[in-house]
Formats: sequence, structure tokens, C-alpha cells
Amino acid sequence: MRLDKFLAAEDRAGSRARAATALERGKVFVNGDEARPDESARRLNEGDVVRLWMDRPGSSRVRRELTAIGDLRIVYEDQWLLVVDKPAGMLTVPLPARRASESVADLLKDHLHHGRRSPVFVVHRIDEYTSGLVVFARDPASQVQIKEQFRQREPERVYLAVVYGHPEPAEGEWRDFVVWDERAMVQKATHPRDPNAKEAISRFRVLERLRGASLIEVRLETGKRNQIRLQARLRGHTLVGEQRYVFGPDQLRPIDFRRQALHAHRLSFHHPRDGEPLYFESPLPPDMTELLAKLRR
Repeated sequence: MRLDKFLAAEDRAGSRARAATALERGKVFVNGDEARPDESARRLNEGDVVRLWMDRPGSSRVRRELTAIGDLRIVYEDQWLLVVDKPAGMLTVPLPARRASESVADLLKDHLHHGRRSPVFVVHRIDEYTSGLVVFARDPASQVQIKEQFRQREPERVYLAVVYGHPEPAEGEWRDFVVWDERAMVQKATHPRDPNAKEAISRFRVLERLRGASLIEVRLETGKRNQIRLQARLRGHTLVGEQRYVFGPDQLRPIDFRRQALHAHRLSFHHPRDGEPLYFESPLPPDMTELLAKLRR
């Protein structure tokens, strides 16, 4: 039997149209794998397990993975927001001093909707040489609503990083007071009484001990600029590949890697329109996967 006909039964989706909508919105799984919208004619075999997950978080709107714009991958789009998987080496937004450098915001404006420039509004940023998930709003009201969630520390923001050494204990909290140095363009630790001090809080845990390094997961409670990079260095566990937040001679950092080994792995927040929870996850990019393989040998 075709998948869409199976789903259209009265005690399931109830019609072919509802079955098509369920497929389009990621509500259908066959043998544990999400079925694509173009699989409506797929033939089911005896023993196949079909799951119709009607209230799947994030499935009330059409979700589609678009054609990549160069190395930039759009993982979610609707009329209110965009979530992208940014490659390392690309700015999140254009900088006045780097007008010739490519940015995510410019690419989205130029290429969305068949070439017609369309506004996008920045919600948060990740560093140029950090890879992973970033969200943009499509209108000012959505931008304000999502930014307020970030201000209230509601979204889940989880990073994967490779750091030198083996943190002890293997999990815990990093809590510091930091201040941004405009002249040096770096984040610095400061005293809590500093009138410009802002609190930076991260929770970490070691996922894997490697040769001379560790793969760690870092969950942001606050989201200060370069927060993870500074806090890791303050504990003596500089990120592999780090060029700015370092201490001591280069010989102390012998692992060859072309950027800071930091990836925005998981992001969840509530949709600005109806409050529905949205959840996204980005796998490690190839350069970090290769780094881990080298450090496991």
C-alpha cells in the first residue's frame, strides 16, 4: 500500500490531503526515519512501522530544507524566522571594516525568494570562525520577541568544543565577570565591582578524553561575546586552534587546527508567533570530525 493511502485512513490522518500536510510538516516517520514530502507514493512492506506524530514540536508550519547558498545551509524557514547552519570562516553580519567579507545576513538578503532582496533581522551572532546554528528574524516584531527570550535566558544554546587538557572535575559551572575591551576587541575578566562588568555563566561537561585534549559540551546560561573562548582559557583549557584567547608560548598548544574548535551544536527556543517550541541540532562539521579522529589515534 502507498504511504499516503495508509495515512489517509479514518483512524489516522483521515484524508489524502491531511496525509500530504503531515508529510510536508515532518509529522511522519517510517521505521524510525522521518519521511520526506516526496515519499507519499512510497510502498510500505509488511512489518514497516509507521508513526504519525501529530503534535511534534515545530510541526505546525511547513518546514523545508532549502538549497544551500554556497557553504551556508538553511535548516528552517517560515515567514517569521530563519535558522541557518553557518560554516566557519563566514561573518554572521557584515562589519564596516570588512566590507569585502562575506556574511550570512548579506547572503540571505541576496538569495532569498528567487533573488529579490528581502530583509532579515539579527537576533544573535556567533564568531566568524565558529561554526553552527544561528537564528534570524524576518520582521522587526519577531526579532524583538526572540531577542527577549535570549535576554531572559530561555533558549537552549549548546556548543561542542575541543580544549587542551582534561578538565577536572569533568562537569561543572564557569561563572565570571567580564568586560568588552573596545580598543583590543577582546573580552576580559574583571572584578564584580567594575561598573561595566557583566556576568558570564556556562555549564560544561566532558564528553570524551582525547590525546592531550578533551571534547566538551558547553551550555550557555548567558551569551556574552567570545564567552566560551575566554572562560575556557581562564581555566587553563584553551580551545584547540584558538588565536586570540591564549596564554604562554605556542609550544604549549601543539595541536594543528586552522580555527578555534567550537561549534554551535544545538539551539531551541519558542516560535515568536504562537510560542510553539522549536528544536534544531547541527552535526559536527568535517574539520572537527577529522580533528577528533586524529586525537583518538
